[in-house]
Amino acid sequence: MSVHVPVMLPEVLAALAPRDGGIYLDATFGGGGYAAAILDSAACTVWAIDRDPDAIARGAALAARHPGRLHLLHGAFGDMMALLGAHGITALDGVVFDLGVSSFQLDDAGRGFSFRQDGPLDMRMARSGPTAADLVNTLPEAELADTLYQLGEERASRRVARAIAIARAEAPIATTGRLAEIIRGVLPPDRKGHHPATRSFQALRIRVNDELGQIEAALAQAAQLLAPGGRLVVVAFHSLEDRLVKRFMAEASGRTPAPSRHAPASLLDRRHAAFRLLATGAAKPGDAETGANRRARSARLRAMQRLPSAEAATTEVTA
Repeated sequence: MSVHVPVMLPEVLAALAPRDGGIYLDATFGGGGYAAAILDSAACTVWAIDRDPDAIARGAALAARHPGRLHLLHGAFGDMMALLGAHGITALDGVVFDLGVSSFQLDDAGRGFSFRQDGPLDMRMARSGPTAADLVNTLPEAELADTLYQLGEERASRRVARAIAIARAEAPIATTGRLAEIIRGVLPPDRKGHHPATRSFQALRIRVNDELGQIEAALAQAAQLLAPGGRLVVVAFHSLEDRLVKRFMAEASGRTPAPSRHAPASLLDRRHAAFRLLATGAAKPGDAETGANRRARSARLRAMQRLPSAEAATTEVTA
């Protein structure tokens, strides 16, 4: 297995700070880059989750190189407590997320994630459930427009949805190439030269895989699983993801704005937050990395740590 080098790897390792004897979770195994680096940096154990069966299959070689130290789990990271609990794992020293689609998925035309290569309009990370083609061909036009606007932040969502509705009335839209052509027919590239289908493809992928719902569930479970001193490190790639992470960590660390003294929330004791932020704001990749890897340009890293005090460690955290 050729191990994929993930985005912001040095920064992720610095924030996670793996230690000998620790138990860590790579919640988005993908190409195994984070898991491999964690295993190399300390005499620790790594559990890894991915809902893509191809990723689990690719990881077999890495697991064989680290017998008894890397354990692969097939499933959604939003189910991490159940997946880990089935193996008796109830506490972790660190969790890392690399959100969104993986390079392996983007580069495989047969998976249907990218408009840059023609392939079946699929986009399913788990290879099960409704495909992007199912959504494009069956959603009511208004609901399709709402999806493109809310999940892709596509301002011209109604124009795109109208074009799709007209095209699918002539023949079902089955390939990434045809969908991209339809969108390109009604939208020009943006000012930065991005393909006009970028936002629509993002929206469909997020909906097909319930990515935002999975992130919300996974963040809450990761926080509950972290042992005192444990760290949560998240790399996000677009504003919807990063907004969820930022809000969650702000609430967990007591950094949300103080409520009005007249509001019921003002009765809560804000002094005993269970976590602390490891840095204010989000870290970004350096110029050298973005120059070598264009996909890294939008990456944002945020991290927090569970406080060691017994009082803070038992504080319930919710998304």
